[in-house]
Amino acid sequence: MRQDPALEAFCHAFKNLDKTCTRDLENLYTEDVSFTDSLHHVEGRDALIRYYAEMLDNVTECRFDIGHCQREGDDACVDWIMYLKHPRLAGGRRLEVMGCSRLTFHGDRVCRQRDYFDAGAMLYEHLPVLGTLIRWLKRRMRPTSSPH
Repeated sequence: MRQDPALEAFCHAFKNLDKTCTRDLENLYTEDVSFTDSLHHVEGRDALIRYYAEMLDNVTECRFDIGHCQREGDDACVDWIMYLKHPRLAGGRRLEVMGCSRLTFHGDRVCRQRDYFDAGAMLYEHLPVLGTLIRWLKRRMRPTSSPH
């Protein structure tokens, strides 16, 4: 695979993501970036930087292990595992959430990002009352083994 400085810069920024580096993310995105994940939709670079800053302000740890990255023309895909600690989720224990980002580049910057991950695994299953209900529903929906 050939070197891709823009994709490498994106991956590097998220490998090292913390509360102090959100302003560094400005260089990754176009001014009119469109960002969507399982919980939010954000339009514009300034709004996206605020979203990251607010998200990171409420967590005690958030980092990404980047897996496979691939770019074809302006489109790219990045597989990742997010490690997240939040005092109100899972008793403050670290969560691992697998996901991927679908990116569209305009030149060297991302103009569209769509993140795919299981919001239940990250958030809903770890809330006191709602988590119990979701875990119960998941158990009920699992296929049962049949002796055919």
